[in-house]
Amino acid sequence: MYEPRYARRAERMRASEIRELLKLLEKPGIISFAGGIPDPKLFPTAAVEAAYDAILEDKERSAQALQYSVSEGYPELRQWIAAHMNRLGVPATADHILVTSGSQQALEFLGRLFLTEGDTALVTAPTYLGALQAFSAYEPRYDTLSPENGNRTPASYREAAASNGGSVKFAYVVPDFANPTGETLSLEARRGLLTLARDLDCPVIEDTAYVSLRYEGEHVAAMQAIDCAASGGLDNSRVVYCGSFSKVLTPGLRIGWVCAAEPIIRRLTLIKQASDLNSSLINQMVMYRLAADTYDVQAAKASAHYRCRRDAMLTALEAHMPAGTRWTRPEGGLFVWVTLPSHLVGAELLKRAIAEAGVAFVPGSAFFTDGSGRNTIRLSYSLPDEATIADGIARLGKLVTAG
Repeated sequence: MYEPRYARRAERMRASEIRELLKLLEKPGIISFAGGIPDPKLFPTAAVEAAYDAILEDKERSAQALQYSVSEGYPELRQWIAAHMNRLGVPATADHILVTSGSQQALEFLGRLFLTEGDTALVTAPTYLGALQAFSAYEPRYDTLSPENGNRTPASYREAAASNGGSVKFAYVVPDFANPTGETLSLEARRGLLTLARDLDCPVIEDTAYVSLRYEGEHVAAMQAIDCAASGGLDNSRVVYCGSFSKVLTPGLRIGWVCAAEPIIRRLTLIKQASDLNSSLINQMVMYRLAADTYDVQAAKASAHYRCRRDAMLTALEAHMPAGTRWTRPEGGLFVWVTLPSHLVGAELLKRAIAEAGVAFVPGSAFFTDGSGRNTIRLSYSLPDEATIADGIARLGKLVTAG
């Protein structure tokens, strides 16, 4: 089988364990806690159909919708996003917004923009696997953030990066209901991370895919809002905000966005032009109609829906997991992070769980840059209903108890 000489960065590309596990959804009898996939029962299907029909039935609008468009994104959608950011305390205009093909594309663009071979990216341990995939193609070194426990001194990060022949280029966090842990950074931790970034003179990438899915507890200000207030405006802020419609409205339209200082948006727009010219305009137009008409209602509906499933999972874990097992208790989002008894290995447990119990999840080591976290697993409660969650956790609990 022919294989050419690939670029060195291609050797760092790995299949997503989560994407591979999603194939299990097609197998009958498997209870999957693997992918954090929105429940299609929540999709505003009728509104999507009506939006497409309204656009395509109008000759002038349909000609626009099916044509190439500006790389920055559909102006009305960018204006809606800017207004949304203002509600979050970020004084954005449409010029501060770039529409992307999902927030995953935004992460890839940011890796391309900031990273040179040997540079350092600061990430939590564990962190979102998709971000590691997006960044790793640009051959960075990773170092660990510990926002809640007190990060290391700026000098130690700087010296470690220099010893690798590069510098610290950014810090990446999922501050609200993080993938994979479900945990939320406190206000103090957010401020501490911003102080660290100022000392290191590097940006902070704030990934907010789950921020609208809060079930309880107090809202915590966006890091970009905190930084804008401290620095005097968005064009002075070092925070790059990555937003998404996927978890509230629908992932299938593949619409996300970046909100950042105008110089960063201009650079990212050049990358967008070189990548795919523009995100599908008709999908952007449909998303604008959905967001303008239904965003708040859909966010409330999704939050109530997933809260019931989170509660079912936490109740089942309490009932069926043995002593020595710990788990997070998220205030929102789609994930629970489980730390197994130390003698168990998540990847090995997965093989047994599929074969013996018909249950799937994601081994926790996938979310660590060094492959650690061997006795951890990520569970998602977004797709199975409450009864299925109770059944699946009971099956999994038996395996964990048996060791």
